[in-house]
Amino acid sequence: MFQSFEVTSRPEQGPPRLAALRQELQAEALDGFLVPRADAHQGEYVAPRDDRLKWLTGFTGSAGFCAALRDVAGVFIDGRYRTQVKAQVADVYTPVAWPEVSLAEWLRAQLPQGGVIGFDPWLHAAGQIAQLEDALDGSGITMRRTDNLVDRIWEDQPAPPMNPAKVHPIDYAGEAHGDKIARLAEGLRDKGLGAAVITLPDSLCWLLNIRGSDIARNPVVHGFAVLHSAGHVDAFVAPSKLEGLEAHLGAHVTLHAPEAFLEALGDLSGPVLVEKATVPVAVWDALGDRIVWGDDPCALPKACKNAAEIEGSVAAHLRDGAALVEVLAWLDAQPAGSVTETQVVTQLETARRRDPALQEISFETIAGTGPNGAIMHYRVTEDTDSLLQDGHLLVLDSGGQYLDGTTDITRTIAIGTPPVEAKEAFTRVLNGLIAMSRLRWPQGLAGRDIEAVGRLPLWMAGQDFDHGLGHGVGAYLSVHEGPQRLSKLSTVPLSEGMILSIEPGYYREGAFGIRLENLAVVRSAPDLPGGDAHRAMLSWETLSFAPIDTRLIVPQMLTQGARDWLNAYHRDVAEKIGPRLSPVAKLWLDAATAPV
Repeated sequence: MFQSFEVTSRPEQGPPRLAALRQELQAEALDGFLVPRADAHQGEYVAPRDDRLKWLTGFTGSAGFCAALRDVAGVFIDGRYRTQVKAQVADVYTPVAWPEVSLAEWLRAQLPQGGVIGFDPWLHAAGQIAQLEDALDGSGITMRRTDNLVDRIWEDQPAPPMNPAKVHPIDYAGEAHGDKIARLAEGLRDKGLGAAVITLPDSLCWLLNIRGSDIARNPVVHGFAVLHSAGHVDAFVAPSKLEGLEAHLGAHVTLHAPEAFLEALGDLSGPVLVEKATVPVAVWDALGDRIVWGDDPCALPKACKNAAEIEGSVAAHLRDGAALVEVLAWLDAQPAGSVTETQVVTQLETARRRDPALQEISFETIAGTGPNGAIMHYRVTEDTDSLLQDGHLLVLDSGGQYLDGTTDITRTIAIGTPPVEAKEAFTRVLNGLIAMSRLRWPQGLAGRDIEAVGRLPLWMAGQDFDHGLGHGVGAYLSVHEGPQRLSKLSTVPLSEGMILSIEPGYYREGAFGIRLENLAVVRSAPDLPGGDAHRAMLSWETLSFAPIDTRLIVPQMLTQGARDWLNAYHRDVAEKIGPRLSPVAKLWLDAATAPV
């Protein structure tokens, strides 16, 4: 199995660590300190050195933060983690339902007389702090920049990642990095801007056509960059990471140590484009009134994949689908009660590793059976590893980082004879997946405009789920990629070439979980019969190919259109994946894709 350094935090370690942090609060005359799950680059994923939230509280989710005050410490978590957090944090921490309860609202309630809250200016985005200060106006609560108090008490804190980077070949990238720099620099000039600051690791890697391993499961390099409108990039990356890449980077890129970043910002004449939602407060402070707020110039070009990136993703998904089907066939041959979650994870990761193009899995494999499946981002441990019992559902969510593409696929599998209520819920989830996969929509619509389509079958039964319907996915980059999302919060128009997941679900705490997920690329919608289209339309091209467990379907709950889509999809699975399989798995797939 793939290995990575683990930050350890057990519930019994929570009280002494919180007590040590509160001693630092007293020493600094602070009433509280914010501990986000973030690093200086403001990406979603963090290296072990930056996993301060996990070390302090024990919470391992991919989003959340702690507000540690002198007499109460809130762990703020969204709907994905409300079950998980109960088992992970000690009782000295209070789970807070977020964003239903905002940080400002909570602080006002806890500090009615006012107070001073410290924060590390490298670990909070400018937009976050500006919004918080506005919400606290008139409360008597003020925010103070300080060094990181958790780092003071974390005696065995890991070192920063210093892994070497590598070139991402043009055959996979589809565009030379010099051409990307020139194209984006022209966009800056057109807007009258002198430069743009880039802090997101995936933007840096996309722009320079490099990949790394500073974050487990994500092929990114930690660093900062300044893109100048003259067509040049100053990159602030530890020299050891880019050793040997000088010829690739060429005259377009000048390398600097990260320590020179703030000084270089001071030398910029402006105006400087900065993304308020992701840039650290420390950069905001350094640039002051030279800032022009706007979007990361790499974000949309990176999201709209070119032909080479889409071709690579298609190929990666076919190989990935074959690996998954081999494991599904193996699993179906095992008697109920004979296999554990860990064994499923090992089998799947071993199957993917047989592909020489695999560089890593794309996230920690989720294999949750029975009640564990109701934990949306469940991760099996020695303490939770469970047998797959008769009547269970298994949620299997996994993916790979291949040289030619990133995959992410979820299937829910029946173990033995599933309960009727689970089959009904599964069929609603499937109807949501199918409805979204069949959708055509006018150009210009955003994720918030169409995501309800994937929820409607559940809503009609009084059911729902507390995660987004879909997220963007990179091209051998981060498995969660912005700015595109299928979310009620997303205002970014969906555009051709964007790759997103479609993943409706349903979770019944203490009983079972259900999720189905395919990746799909946004395409120009094909002409309809008659060809009299009122306006330009978009549609999905499905990338993921693996069978959907028909044992969990209640056939009479499918419309004829949904049934036709499912049968056509299964024909595609059999045609595309079947020739890549072992004889035993091929026989299994033929049965699994029989028409419904």
